Amino acid sequence: MLSPCSTTQLHRLAHLCAAALSSSPQPAGHRTAAAPAPDRLCLLTLLLQAALPSSPAIVPPLPSLSSHPVDHSSSLLHRQLGKENPTWNSGSDSKMLIPQTKNIGLPLMNLMRFKGLPILQQLHIEEQLLRTSSENWCIVNDGTNDPTIVMGVSGKPAELLEIESVLDDQVPVIRRFTGGGTVIVDHGTVFVTFICNKEAVPNLQPYPRPIMSWSSSLYSKVFQGIGDFHLRENDYVFGNHKFGGNAQSITKNRWIHHTSFLWDFNVQNMSYLKHPKRAPAYRSARSHLDFICRMKDYMPRSTFMDKTVEATETQFSLRPIQLEAIRTCTEAEFCPSSRFLTNEELEAAAVALQ
Repeated sequence: MLSPCSTTQLHRLAHLCAAALSSSPQPAGHRTAAAPAPDRLCLLTLLLQAALPSSPAIVPPLPSLSSHPVDHSSSLLHRQLGKENPTWNSGSDSKMLIPQTKNIGLPLMNLMRFKGLPILQQLHIEEQLLRTSSENWCIVNDGTNDPTIVMGVSGKPAELLEIESVLDDQVPVIRRFTGGGTVIVDHGTVFVTFICNKEAVPNLQPYPRPIMSWSSSLYSKVFQGIGDFHLRENDYVFGNHKFGGNAQSITKNRWIHHTSFLWDFNVQNMSYLKHPKRAPAYRSARSHLDFICRMKDYMPRSTFMDKTVEATETQFSLRPIQLEAIRTCTEAEFCPSSRFLTNEELEAAAVALQ
């Protein structure tokens, strides 16, 4: 077992290793190889830290190795960490946190976690990131506010909703920007969203079924040994009871896959939804209450969210980021398409049904 060493000693050792790597024999008449770049020193330091786990995971500011200033804005680690991340400071008088060794080589994904974010605001954030950002994102929202009905982009209120009850009880109805079915969400719903570039997941074809299968394999890690989890058609189920509904949108270069998980639900809320004309075959004409189940009967809520993040970390290098940082990452102007349906629209749909 190697004895612990100080950060300064570790840094000096990285310089020595880099110098040794760059000092290969040169043909006659050639100049000696240039001093190693700071990026190489950072990566070498990272490797040495893996061998010396008691050393702090911090790289001190690198001294200049030539008479020419280093352009940190184009350096490897700067690109990896994201030059527009406001939580990261590349100044020469600051200490720079580096990613965990286990995530080296994995694509970067920004992680945002919320508690009780209104579902319409979440949908606006998701669509903005899908259409104006070039980075990968994971969003976990632990519940939303008042009960709200959310329909797919092509959903028809008259076919999906008990409109008279919805209007009488003033239940908000949203038409979202993705496909999929209709759900009613509230504080008992947990939302998980993945927004990715097409090349983010190796060998994944950017089509609905492959993306659905990929997400199912990720959640198989979350629910390993818990219930009889699997993907049935487009739903996540325990046995033959649904607890997770999925929706997607795929653009030229990016895709989004988001899921609403039924941690718990209010039986009364299910009465606002009609039995859809197009239903999965495994539903077998069952009512809503016979068709769905509660996740809380299978695992703790916080455990589910933590395990989801852990499973995502097996495929991405996660970087926590705050909501305020989105403006710096997506500067393009954006007008969201997800919106509340008006009472007039719902009333017109009800009249058309008569």
